[in-house]
Amino acid sequence: MDDWIDYYDSTHTIYASRLHRDVHFEELARDIIGYIASPDAVVLDYACGEALSAAKVAAACGKLILAEPAPGVRGRLIARFAGITKIRVRSLDELRNMDEKSLDLAIMNSVAQYMTSAELDGAFTIMKRLLKPGGKLVVGDVLQPDVGMGRDVAALLRLAWKHGFLTDALWGLVRTALSDYRQLRTKIGLQRYSESEMLAKLAGAGFIASRAPVNIGHNPWRVTFVARHAF
Repeated sequence: MDDWIDYYDSTHTIYASRLHRDVHFEELARDIIGYIASPDAVVLDYACGEALSAAKVAAACGKLILAEPAPGVRGRLIARFAGITKIRVRSLDELRNMDEKSLDLAIMNSVAQYMTSAELDGAFTIMKRLLKPGGKLVVGDVLQPDVGMGRDVAALLRLAWKHGFLTDALWGLVRTALSDYRQLRTKIGLQRYSESEMLAKLAGAGFIASRAPVNIGHNPWRVTFVARHAF
């Protein structure tokens, strides 16, 4: 995961435009809010990235913890949300020191593909310890083995058409094809899990899980799973 952390901590071109970036985070916030069961809930966003719409998520819960491995991104999060007392920014390492059974909801969205299998197992173990007995772990935007990059492109273009940044998206695809992201993706690859593989992985960490009817975010060809403690 370290190479991907370095990439996202750099000045990257993963978003086609400012509008693309803003729409992306608005949709994520909307979908995360849909999983918050109570206005008093304690919510963790694991490897949250820039989390530009986190204030909206915080307004829908009691406390929001933004856990981010990239130090530069983490610094921007601290500055961006300094005035919002409901939001706390942490490194992934700091999660190990949190009180057990302190979370109502943990979100791991668009994270599994960047982690090794062992790293993901370790993250699930931490989530198991931190979640309350009735809490939920949501693992979103999981790449499937039989779905190629063409589906990602189609999902982006559909989003761009809907929100009015199609030209920027087309140019963005060209930039991405020539960028460090494409080179890194070719060199390291992205982890993919079938539904049965992810359910088995979650079961191995002590969860009982099911596939959600709709993925988090804009890409319908990726998959979200909802997990709870296996009693």
